[in-house]
Amino acid sequence: MTAATTRLLQRVRTLALALPETNERASHGMPTFWVNDKKTFANFADNHHAVGFVAIWFATLPGAQEALTQSDPERFFLPPYVTHRGWAGVRLDARTDWTLVNALLIDAYRAVAPARLVSRIDSRSGYRSA
Repeated sequence: MTAATTRLLQRVRTLALALPETNERASHGMPTFWVNDKKTFANFADNHHAVGFVAIWFATLPGAQEALTQSDPERFFLPPYVTHRGWAGVRLDARTDWTLVNALLIDAYRAVAPARLVSRIDSRSGYRSA
């Protein structure tokens, strides 16, 4: 992993692990973010299958997968293996909008977390949806 990729991972890690009862562990060779160590809500993909870019794969709320990939097909994409589960991907680079990435991670969390945890983020100021 390059120094630039490590910095991207650290930013993603900081955002994802700020959500209630989350943790990180590897899955399929990728840093993966979990709710209660049971349900994944995002993966950090470092040039996965030699695609040539770094990205986050993430769960989406109903209707968001299609909306995102149609809104900016150069930035958003359908990742392998998890597209059928409603997941999308976003490319990360030097121009990354971290406010948007944070909102995408929050929505990914909302898509898989139990209601009691979603209510915890709903009650906090500063958590905004994409």
